Parts: sequence; C-alpha cells; structure tokens
Amino acid sequence: MAPLSAQKNTAPTLAAMSKKATPATLALEKAGLPFEVVAFEHDPSVQNYGEEAAAALDTPAERIAKTLLVESDKGLAVGVVPVTGLLNLKAMAAALGAKKATMCDPKVAERVTGYVVGGISPFGQKKRLPTVVDSSLESHEDVLVSGGRRGFDLRVSPQVLVQATGAVFAEIARPR
Repeated sequence: MAPLSAQKNTAPTLAAMSKKATPATLALEKAGLPFEVVAFEHDPSVQNYGEEAAAALDTPAERIAKTLLVESDKGLAVGVVPVTGLLNLKAMAAALGAKKATMCDPKVAERVTGYVVGGISPFGQKKRLPTVVDSSLESHEDVLVSGGRRGFDLRVSPQVLVQATGAVFAEIARPR
C-alpha cells in the first residue's frame, strides 16, 4: 500500500457519499487531507469498540485509536490513545497545562462532539477542542480513528491527525 501522503482520498466525492458522509469525512475532504474510509459491520452487542474494529479490520490494536473527552480546569479537551491502553489523566492534565483532568460524562461528550460514544471522531466535531495525541501513535505509518459512526473508521497518517485537529503529541496513555 502506498503511503497515505501519496494517495488521493479514497472516499467518494461529496455528491456520491451524501448518505455515508460524516462531519469527519467532510472536514478532512474540505481541508484536502488524505484519508481512507474503512468500514465494517458493527455488532450492537459488543461494548469494546476498539477491539471489535481490530478484529473486523485485521489490524493491530495498537494502530487503532480511541477518542476520549476530558474536563479540566482549562475546559474540555480531547485525548487520542491506542485502544490497547487507557488515558492517563495526570499526564493528560499536564499536557494541557491543567492541574487535574477527569473523564467527561458520556452524554456531555456526545452533545459537545455531535457523535455517539464509540463513534466519536477527532475530526469534524461541533466545536474544535484542544487535542492531545498519545506519542506512541506517532511511530505508525497510519492509524485508524472513528469516522463518526460505530463501524466507520478512517485511516490517516499521524501527521494528518495532528494537522486536522491542531493536536500535540504527548505521552498520555498507560497500559491496561
């Protein structure tokens, strides 16, 4: 597979994807950033969305990222970590320059981002929030993040992830 930087968007044009477009794909397309849509049939009985994606897409789980929202004394923010780990809230607070960070209530996360839990994308959120990406994701040629729905992922380079969100890399993940 050619590097993403050498590929054109493999998603159909806006007109062709009217039924499948999400705010995430529209944001990347508008920015002219390369991405690939990778979809699979989501099983509603599955609760671990990242492991489901890894198995369904035959992709190492450390290359699949989850998008999490936190609250801190600096406001809401986004953390992107591999599904193989957990968000280290102390490290996330430090990366934000905050004293403390806590996980955002799922209902608040859905309202703020416009996405359902398990389908929260770092791209195309209702409001652009400060974003921190775990530095372990930087070493991969590409990573998979949610595209705005469960079972609908986007393959992007770590550089596109940072460029599209204004994110910074920091060590914010910890082992399970």
